[in-house]
Amino acid sequence: MSYADIDGLALWYDDRGSGDPLILLHGGIGGSEMFDPILGTLARDRRLITVDLPGHGHTASPDRPLRYEEMAGQIAGLIRHLGLGQTDLMGLSLGGGVALRTAIQHPALVRRLIVVSAPFRQDGWFPEVIAGQSALGPEAAEMMKQSPFYATYAEVAPHPEDWSQHVSEVGELLRHDYDWAAGLADITADVLLVFADSDSIRPAHIVEFFNLLGGGLSDPGWDGTPGPAQLAILPGHTHYVMSLSLAVADAAVAFLDPVSR
Repeated sequence: MSYADIDGLALWYDDRGSGDPLILLHGGIGGSEMFDPILGTLARDRRLITVDLPGHGHTASPDRPLRYEEMAGQIAGLIRHLGLGQTDLMGLSLGGGVALRTAIQHPALVRRLIVVSAPFRQDGWFPEVIAGQSALGPEAAEMMKQSPFYATYAEVAPHPEDWSQHVSEVGELLRHDYDWAAGLADITADVLLVFADSDSIRPAHIVEFFNLLGGGLSDPGWDGTPGPAQLAILPGHTHYVMSLSLAVADAAVAFLDPVSR
């Protein structure tokens, strides 16, 4: 477990195993511990790097508004700091947005991209989800003190007393409108989209996302050649179990190691 100085930010990461590198980016409010139930599957024959995004887990707040674009630049900085050259990148929810932005802004650094339960545009979320994200502030932070998120934050954060600030900063980020449709054309990585069949992302948006990446636009023919993007819809899943699901890990491994299929 280490810190990397990325443009003045002490960015926490854990680096384990050997093989092709895979960087994991967690969802909002929590930290890299979200992936603990599936790390064993993902780490087989692979160098696994988990990161606590700014203001999350072991990484302190940058004391300025969180933005996907800036966090993507920090992940690119970490890739360079570690001398990876090019890496595979997997992000969940908020971390999926950061992973997507990294592939858009720094295409030469990302070989394969896995986006789990994240939209490319804010209105990809169901309206009630957007309303819930907008409500993240001091009052919500107080209510969330009964959650595992708070218990972990209180244990590992550099400044545990900043919990209310942390929740408010994430809420401010999620209220910030975005639309990255134009940037999808800049991605040069192979892409896998993974969603739950009962996700917080609208099904129509999932289809649009897949189409904009060149997937699902025509019949692949008898030779079965996959399209430029892949899509996995996991049955019996919701947005809130994706970091715990071995089905997510299995889909990721099958994408990253196609010869093992």
